[in-house]
Amino acid sequence: MATSELPRQECAATVLGGPTAVIDMGGLRIVSDPTFDEAGPHGYLTKTRGPARTEDAVGSVDLVLVSHDLHPDNLDERGRAFAKASPLILTGPLTAARLGSPAVGLAPWDSHSVARGDGEGDLSVLAVPAVHGPEDGDRDADGHVNCEVTGFVLSGRGLPTVYVSGDNASLRVVAEISRRVPDVTAALLNAGAARVPTKFDGRPLSLDSRRAAAAAAVLRADVVVPAHYDGWAHFSEGGADLELAFHEAGLSSLLRTAAHGSWVDLRP
Repeated sequence: MATSELPRQECAATVLGGPTAVIDMGGLRIVSDPTFDEAGPHGYLTKTRGPARTEDAVGSVDLVLVSHDLHPDNLDERGRAFAKASPLILTGPLTAARLGSPAVGLAPWDSHSVARGDGEGDLSVLAVPAVHGPEDGDRDADGHVNCEVTGFVLSGRGLPTVYVSGDNASLRVVAEISRRVPDVTAALLNAGAARVPTKFDGRPLSLDSRRAAAAAAVLRADVVVPAHYDGWAHFSEGGADLELAFHEAGLSSLLRTAAHGSWVDLRP
């Protein structure tokens, strides 16, 4: 694990492992789904690799995005402490109620503005839907498959429009996002085809590689940064599967599979 501090970028993202990414844009440092625990068992899930950078290397952050808090592969113990120490967490309403301050809950299609660090106005954070499993999966008392999950769209004057999917397995949802937000520039897609044998007959709980490629096509994104495809034993597809799926779809030029901890420019 590298310990050197991540230098600030103008408009770039780096995946640290699992679903965790650092996004620098608009003079802000944003972290999505922080997971900083070392490898080992986490209840019914097993983490196979620690993060490429520690919390200290990430440094101070302005905003943490939490797609959901009930699964340790998206918010583990050290990730939870990291998020709670940040100035602001944006997440879904149910998750925000469990996390408490500084979490703000956003229902799908609600937005929140954050003052940019570069003095160029605000960064808009739009909450978007996600379905954490098959469309026909049993829904909980709140109407969610598996649990409440929130995706996000980040945008602002002079910035690319960036979609952060969270654990979404639904192409129907991606199509709805594309219809409402037709100018997505970059997509940070949780892929990996996460599977748990006891849930939904073992069907994927997140995008598999072919659906990730299809999502990229539907969004008409110029840049695709995959996450959530390694570091945990229940991810059934990895980087090679993603590269093959994008190649077969003729979309290899969009895919950015940089080594964890390496920056990817979010501008086309």
